Amino acid sequence: MELNRPPAVRRLSTASPVTARPPRTEAPTLVNGNGNGNGNGNGAGTVNGAGQTSSFVGARRPDRASVPTIDRMAVEQVSIAYGSKLAVKEVSLPIRQGEVLALIGPSGCGKTTLLRSLNRLTELTKTASLTGQITLDGTDITTLEPTALRRRVTMVFQQPNPFPMSVFDNVAYVLRDQAKRRPRRESLRPEVETALARAGLLDEVADNLDHPALRLSGGQQQRLCIARALAAQPEVLLLDEPCSALDPRSTAVIEDLVVKLREQVAVVIVTHNLQQAYRIADHVGFMYLGELVEYASATALFGSPRQQRTKDYVSGAFG
Repeated sequence: MELNRPPAVRRLSTASPVTARPPRTEAPTLVNGNGNGNGNGNGAGTVNGAGQTSSFVGARRPDRASVPTIDRMAVEQVSIAYGSKLAVKEVSLPIRQGEVLALIGPSGCGKTTLLRSLNRLTELTKTASLTGQITLDGTDITTLEPTALRRRVTMVFQQPNPFPMSVFDNVAYVLRDQAKRRPRRESLRPEVETALARAGLLDEVADNLDHPALRLSGGQQQRLCIARALAAQPEVLLLDEPCSALDPRSTAVIEDLVVKLREQVAVVIVTHNLQQAYRIADHVGFMYLGELVEYASATALFGSPRQQRTKDYVSGAFG
């Protein structure tokens, strides 16, 4: 009679090496004036009075502009509606040369609508209506011819939109459009190169200005669009999420450019990136459901916001 034998035992070796996980590193945290420490504006994060943390990892703040600020535009009790739906509610704020103004807030809060109203793009929507007043150098913008206004208050959009022509002709297009007679190419070259230099692009394209614009990298295309906007010699530059489609390196180049440009033009930027707003803005307006909840310096708004809704937003409680 054959005995039932137990199955063979499979022995597992315990001699195989175990790779230890690297220790997790935490970003340093800056406690602001609402907490129990002092904030210096250059930290990696903030802790607000409610104990919530908003991270600004590696954030650096620009030095103040070396030129005095100049009031360029004023938004006074502006409300904007699309039909019966109110998109912006009685917003007032200043726009100054020598500063970057960032508008932040969740999607649908009215910040892009407000931005587009600054050069009367909002009125291109048939159902749009605006009350209140927006002035440019003291003049009500509704008294200005729209095309002339948009030369003085130019806009760069979220997606780079170069024309399907050469780098040179993209910038020269604006100059030719402003001229009474079609100027020759060589007479335009100095102004084209100046605009490209102001946009931080000239060194990269100077050897071939006839290079097709659509073959540039995304970051270069966006800087070309900025150069095209600057060619009109504007007083105000509007940027609608100009870095949202760009890689981090290109974003850093654009941010450095924006900080430099504020000395020459007033800059207003709409961004969903709170770290970006902290890095480049001098003043920040936080909008929510069409209202301007808070307007303050970037260090004050992110470090010690006055309104609870602002604290909740910058701490990541909603967005």
